[in-house]
Amino acid sequence: MAFYDLVKEERDLLVKQIQEVILNDIVIAKCGNILPYFINEDTYIRKTAYLAVGKIYKINQTYLPTIIHLLNSLLSHNDFKVRQTVINAAGEIGKWDFETVQPFFDKGLFDEHHAVRNAVIGSVKKMGEVNPDPVLTWAQTYLHHPDKEIRREICHGIELRGRKYPQDILPLLKQLEHDPTKRVSNTLVHVIGQIAYKKGCLATVIADLKTWQNKDLVDKAILEIIDVHDRYKDFSILTQQEAINYISKHFYGDTL
Repeated sequence: MAFYDLVKEERDLLVKQIQEVILNDIVIAKCGNILPYFINEDTYIRKTAYLAVGKIYKINQTYLPTIIHLLNSLLSHNDFKVRQTVINAAGEIGKWDFETVQPFFDKGLFDEHHAVRNAVIGSVKKMGEVNPDPVLTWAQTYLHHPDKEIRREICHGIELRGRKYPQDILPLLKQLEHDPTKRVSNTLVHVIGQIAYKKGCLATVIADLKTWQNKDLVDKAILEIIDVHDRYKDFSILTQQEAINYISKHFYGDTL
């Protein structure tokens, strides 16, 4: 039976059971009982498992060496779901201690399966939101990687931090303004749009875009910003017209 086929009381009981089983494996430094959860077909079972790892670490950090050892032993598993869950578990730890789990992301970025690479993006998002300095420093090292997919994934991964603190990621995004790959530049435009509609962010983004040199890309970014204020009108702090008015005045000097 799938996780969300259970009633709430049964789900709560299952979450507690998974946490206890994983803790027992960590205590004895074995992963035999962890693996069935990490390889489970149900996404929410796997999520419960990696959240349990993060919770156990947060409660008792003395378990960290054992947790890292067990995660390392699972990172080479031939099932992508296991590797994906390992990366997500490392992401939970990386919210507080990125340096220790950095090697998981160095490896996960190059995994053959897209689900594992997507787990890296998701983890960078959640880690960067609460532990930005080491995560963004790490991201910087991959911004000019010869593999276009690595550049694109890093660009996408730092997005969430920018939704509250665009000034933290705009210097990194700017380094991609002349990227020759359309897939990368499209992601860059998307990320600019995603950070611009949040409260207090439009002014910061527009001021920064005025310093960019790639006019064609900036024009696309401006159109995306305007469009996103309509697509996400229920969540945008400004209406689309208010965004247009601001951009007209502060970017184009009322020439729109």
